[in-house]
Parts: sequence; C-alpha cells; structure tokens
Amino acid sequence: MSQISQDHYVLILYYSRHGHVKMLAEQIAQGVELAGIEARLRTVPSVSAVCESTEQSIPETGDIYCTEDDLANCSGLLIGSPTRFGNMAAPLKYFLDGTGSLWASGALIGKPAGAFTSSSSIHGGQESTLLSMMMPLMHHGMLIAGIPYSESALTSTQKGGTPYGASHVESDSLTNDEQKLCQAQGKRLAKLAMKLKN
Repeated sequence: MSQISQDHYVLILYYSRHGHVKMLAEQIAQGVELAGIEARLRTVPSVSAVCESTEQSIPETGDIYCTEDDLANCSGLLIGSPTRFGNMAAPLKYFLDGTGSLWASGALIGKPAGAFTSSSSIHGGQESTLLSMMMPLMHHGMLIAGIPYSESALTSTQKGGTPYGASHVESDSLTNDEQKLCQAQGKRLAKLAMKLKN
C-alpha cells in the first residue's frame, strides 16, 4: 500500500443502527486509503423521542462522533445511512440540518462528495435514499460523484450497488461485488479530492 497523506482526508460520515452501513463505510475507507489519502471514519449519535435523553459525548464503542471541524476541514465527503422509507435516517439528517454555519461560510463549496446506503431488501428504497442524501450536499455547493459503469461490478451485482453510490442488501456480510463497489467509490472520491485540492 502507498504512503497515506496526512495533509488531506476524506471524511466518511455515517449512521449505522445494526452494523450494515458500518461495513460499507469500512470498505469505502479501504478504497480511500488505497488512493493514498487518510480515511476518517465518523458517526452521529442516535436521536431520541424522549426530550431528556442525551448521548454521551463519546460513544461506548465504534467510531467517534463527527464534529463541525471534521466536516469543515475534509477534502472530500462520503455519507452513509440505512434506508428509512426511501429516505436517510433521522440521526444523519439531524446532524446535517445543524450544519447551517458551514453553509453560510461556504466551507464545503467545491469539494467532492458521494453517498452510500443499506436496505433490508433489493427494492427497499436504496436509490431514493442515496438521492435524499445528495440534496443537502448540493445545497452546500459540493460536487457529487457516483460510481461509473466502467466498474464492471455494477453490471454483475445481484445484490447492492448502484451508479448513485455503493449499497448493500442486508445480510451478515457484503458480497464481493458490494465490496468492490465500495472500494471503487472510496478510491474515486479520494482521487477527485486530490485533483481538486491541487
């Protein structure tokens, strides 16, 4: 593996309730680091319907919570969420809804971005969920990148994987095609980030 640059990083920001989106995030991170950039994995806290309920500032397990600085200083961004009725999950939307100061300052303008998702069935709303995650990124002025059909796994996959972004049909592990598409998306985003930064 090539030397990983610490000057730039691609932020992989995700919410994963049962671990499926986390599996995607970890494969995407491998693709980012194969391109020679640091992959910074971050998550968001759950949202509670109980007003008095709050999360600890550091999760008990897994990746740490994303900060505004993590987001502001990234060279590229990949966001992931499970499908929720064809839309992103509330915790990720809640986090993105709180990024108005970054929108006002233009901190994310011109940076490459993409999305990834997981659903319990092949027709569980993957593509609409990916599109729902792209909308706030476009409002931030980010440059959306998907997965081109030059990636042969897009035409061979029998489970997850779309030109809109990596995806997974929930099971205990990712298929080979799902893994390839995750790594391809991470690598592509990292390369775009390096080109745009230069």
